[in-house]
Amino acid sequence: MGTDFRSDTVTRPTDAMRDAMMTAAVGDDVYGEDPTVNQLEAVTAEMLGKEAGLFMPSGTMANQVAILTHTERGDEVFIHRDNHAYYYEGGAAAMWGGVTWNLLEGIEGTPTPEILRKAIRPKNIHHPNPRLLCLENTHNRAGGAAIRLDRLVPLIDEARSYGLGVHLDGARLFNAAIAFGISGRDLAQPVDSVSICLSKGLGAPVGSVLLGSRPFIDRARIFRKWLGGGMRQAGIIAAAGLYALTNNVQRLEEDHGRARLMAHALSEMGYQVMLPAVPTNMVMLDFPVAVATHAVDHLAQNQVLVGTMGPQRVRLVTHLDIDDEGVTHALRVFRDLSEHIHA
Repeated sequence: MGTDFRSDTVTRPTDAMRDAMMTAAVGDDVYGEDPTVNQLEAVTAEMLGKEAGLFMPSGTMANQVAILTHTERGDEVFIHRDNHAYYYEGGAAAMWGGVTWNLLEGIEGTPTPEILRKAIRPKNIHHPNPRLLCLENTHNRAGGAAIRLDRLVPLIDEARSYGLGVHLDGARLFNAAIAFGISGRDLAQPVDSVSICLSKGLGAPVGSVLLGSRPFIDRARIFRKWLGGGMRQAGIIAAAGLYALTNNVQRLEEDHGRARLMAHALSEMGYQVMLPAVPTNMVMLDFPVAVATHAVDHLAQNQVLVGTMGPQRVRLVTHLDIDDEGVTHALRVFRDLSEHIHA
């Protein structure tokens, strides 16, 4: 299979995680009777400073349930045009929630208060009801950029002044927390709801958790049912999430270190490396369009798998299945590729 940098979603459960799954206490979670699911939801809520949590099969479902819970049909949702909930979730919010997107600009996927202020329309029978601001941290399409609180808080305060709720797609929130040396709770504190993904850098095989106030989560549970997200003896997979939260948060710094090493080495080779202000576990390279497909094929032929983001951008993501040897091999192949490109 080679060294797989396509995403941190490709991680496989460790033997210790599989043992935790095998011995998990289970019950019927739709009845609220799975003790391991209940524990995961409680532990995650405590970690992020929210009243309650709701276990979901995926991050997309967590984001869509959040939007459904915050809004009514026709409401206006403000979101950066590169935010995951808009860009990568198949138009689900339009299909299920019937919401109106208002697409915003902003550096590293994050609007400024001024950008949001200009997007707010006066109350008028011709305009949709402004209801929700969606954010993302870390921001995938911004190169895995960790977004500072001093950038987010003024934006959130501006949203509050217009009565907007605020949802944070925190699929890789713990990557941001590690990058800043603060807690996930600190980053989640200003928002009304937050989703975290257990199956990316944390290494669980499946699952996300949506967090918010208890009334919010009670309402969200209805929408999870609508979308088919009620699971039965889900403690088997929730146990993997508990193991991940206990053992794999601090080790994210190893992924960040390897990504920094790769970014520096690739830049020295002459590659055009995208460098966010606060990087985490992603490295993005821009190739001329005519070269990009050849580059991806050459890498794959030499057992280095990478992702693409458009016709010329290549993405590498470090994770717990990537070790120092894998990084060394990848850099060797990239050096060879550079010689081919410039031959």
